[in-house]
Amino acid sequence: MSSLSKRLGLLLALYLAQGVPFGVYSQALPAILRSYDAPLSLISLSGLLAIPWALKVFWSPLVDRYYWPSIGHRRSWILPMNAGLAMVMASLCWFNPENLREASGVYWLFGLLFLVNLFAATQDIATDGLAVRILSSEERGLGNGIQVSAYRVGIIIGGGLLLLVLDTLGWAQAFIGLTIMSLLLLLPAIFYREPAISAEALPVAGESYTSAWVSFFKRPELAGWIWVLVTYKVADSLSSAMVKPMMVDMGMTLSQIGLQVSMISAVTTIAGAMLGGYWLQTIGRRQGLVWFGVFQCVAIACYAIPAMGYGVAGLSATSTAVAVNALEHFAGGMAMAALLSAVMDRARQAHAGVDFTLQVSLLALFGGSFYLPAGLLAETVGYADHFLIAAAVGVFMLYPAWRFTREPDEFVEAK
Repeated sequence: MSSLSKRLGLLLALYLAQGVPFGVYSQALPAILRSYDAPLSLISLSGLLAIPWALKVFWSPLVDRYYWPSIGHRRSWILPMNAGLAMVMASLCWFNPENLREASGVYWLFGLLFLVNLFAATQDIATDGLAVRILSSEERGLGNGIQVSAYRVGIIIGGGLLLLVLDTLGWAQAFIGLTIMSLLLLLPAIFYREPAISAEALPVAGESYTSAWVSFFKRPELAGWIWVLVTYKVADSLSSAMVKPMMVDMGMTLSQIGLQVSMISAVTTIAGAMLGGYWLQTIGRRQGLVWFGVFQCVAIACYAIPAMGYGVAGLSATSTAVAVNALEHFAGGMAMAALLSAVMDRARQAHAGVDFTLQVSLLALFGGSFYLPAGLLAETVGYADHFLIAAAVGVFMLYPAWRFTREPDEFVEAK
């Protein structure tokens, strides 16, 4: 197996490539739509673009089972999916953003971004399977720190940097840049020599399409774990949908949001993910999930301060919103490093793509579903109460993480 630095470098590039399109729809799109006077209820429908991420589990057995031996088990999917992603991203260069003033234009953009997410989600299955295979249990804290950092930086590039370029150079130039970046990030996978895979690390021949899912849930060491998956991301999903629209309504421009908010939070996300991944070696998975989750909920509640028009420590309300966003991203990076390490611990080598994807799909399906009513809730109670409600719900939802999280040494023999 190649050195740890080379393996981490490969995963960094792949997760960064997947984070860019996710950032476009989850971070940049709400602010873009609001700048063209789209109502909050229509903006919240952008949560439907996460469907490929929630449902990718249904084609994950195909990714685990079928491949071209001459290309490699995981590279057989990573290479064509990233190429397809870049092609659709390139087509966005010809989209006229003025069409976003009409609902029909918004739906056209939704359709193109749906295809981008479909390619990225499928690539993610293969990338997660590759990560499970090439990282030992001792390396997974650091590996998932790198994963979260790279993915979130990709989100920042697709969100914050995109907004900055849109506001300065224009729509076409912004998406040309993202297309070129997507192709450059594919280079490490092109030159990577994937190790030959043994028969023991492949699904059993003749195994039914659904048997991998069924056998995953039958494992006694995972009792109660599903409750962690369906509750852990609720607060993050409910709150994040309304952060950028709130900032637009506070008078911030797209370039200000891109530079002061998204770019700064990139640094804090990296710091949080790396620190969280490092601390996991000392405090363990369960305490990491709970205390990092509490930290994130406290940060989410702090959004209520600028939402009410107040600042802290002599800062204006907008500067306070920027500071809170940086703090929330720091806490979110810590929480995700802990969560993905626990998810990876529960993935079997022979079903790495299915097991990892099944778990993150449950996270996306149940946690991401709270993205949809976020706009309606904010319109009803206002931004401040919206964030306080999200934080309170998030703390309550941490009980399953405390009750059902087990450490790797408690179930590793049962894999």
